[in-house]
Amino acid sequence: SKRRRLDRSDESNAGDEDEAKLKLLRFNAPAITPCEHVDWYEKLNHIEEGSYGVVFRARDSRTGEIVALKRLKLERETDGFPITSLREIQTLMAARHENVVNLREVVVGGTLKDVFIVMDFIEHDLKTLSEEMQEPFLQSEVKTLMLQLVSATALMHSRWIVHRDLKTSNLLMNNRGQIKVADFGLARYIGDPMLPLTQLVVTLWYRSPELLLGAKEYGTAVDMWSIGCIFGELLLKEPLLRGKNEVDQLAKIFDLCGTPTDTSWPTFRKLPNAKPLKIPKSNTPPQSKIRTKFPLLTSLGIDLMSRLLAPDPAQRISAEEVLKHPYFKEDPRPKSAEMFPTFPSKAGQEKRRRRDSPSAPVRGGEAPSLVDLGDLGGLFGGREEEVVGAGFSLRMGR
Repeated sequence: SKRRRLDRSDESNAGDEDEAKLKLLRFNAPAITPCEHVDWYEKLNHIEEGSYGVVFRARDSRTGEIVALKRLKLERETDGFPITSLREIQTLMAARHENVVNLREVVVGGTLKDVFIVMDFIEHDLKTLSEEMQEPFLQSEVKTLMLQLVSATALMHSRWIVHRDLKTSNLLMNNRGQIKVADFGLARYIGDPMLPLTQLVVTLWYRSPELLLGAKEYGTAVDMWSIGCIFGELLLKEPLLRGKNEVDQLAKIFDLCGTPTDTSWPTFRKLPNAKPLKIPKSNTPPQSKIRTKFPLLTSLGIDLMSRLLAPDPAQRISAEEVLKHPYFKEDPRPKSAEMFPTFPSKAGQEKRRRRDSPSAPVRGGEAPSLVDLGDLGGLFGGREEEVVGAGFSLRMGR
């Protein structure tokens, strides 16, 4: 499809920090019809609360159907309907796909600040489901889940939408073996050329190295990194890279994926947070670390994982390329979604339990500088310190 070009002179301050002053990018999307009132929906129970909204299980009094009702958080806005919430609705409407949660309608409460989006009710999220399973998903099941996720992501990227918060808790799964990408609270349109964007996006454990290193010009590759982390999590039944903070997260990334060099990542040193890093050389090929981490993966599986977790975003595999990867053609073949086991739904009974995983970043928040992370023993305090993660030392100093 033809690229959508943006005028830098008009959008020179196009970062999310000033987005309340900016116009939405003009992309074709279905029009939003006049809103119904939320009183049509009877709230049954509280399912989940995230950074950008509270989700309820509800019943449509007109049809008796069970739906998911998400109340958007608008507390920071003072001048009417917030552009950030309009963006969430717009991107969700534009990303219609069988593996994206279906937006039914937008409804309002008593004031403009009471805005709800009505979606199909889905029984599970992959995070909770994986934690409660006694064994991890079979490789044939992982392939099916990955193909569905990447298919939805390819559709988003083809429409110049980057999700910016892909993680297992944002992947819903019904009892027919279908997953649905949800929570577009951080999603936005991108253009060509790339314009400055907010650094503080994507939940920490799924955040790409270029974001951790302060990149403000980034694209769809940030979603592909998150998909690599999800791939690993589905195979391991636990988060792949579980950093305590941004510095520890970087250390874990470089330990698994290899340390950047001028050859492996030519633009690495141009990133704001990369300049003070003193990275030790590693003689271990990145694929050998990944192979050790995933001993049951085939060579093709290791190749796919390595390309998803390429530290240099320019070398990271795209969604369309993943769909064509030979890993999905070898045995065991992807399991038919209809053959997936069914699981009892917890969402219809009680609020989902709080997890020990980090929350999504607050929209428009400032990304912490690695220099300012003072909880690691006086970093940059006029001397060198080390942050150690998974056998890898990340040395930082002036």
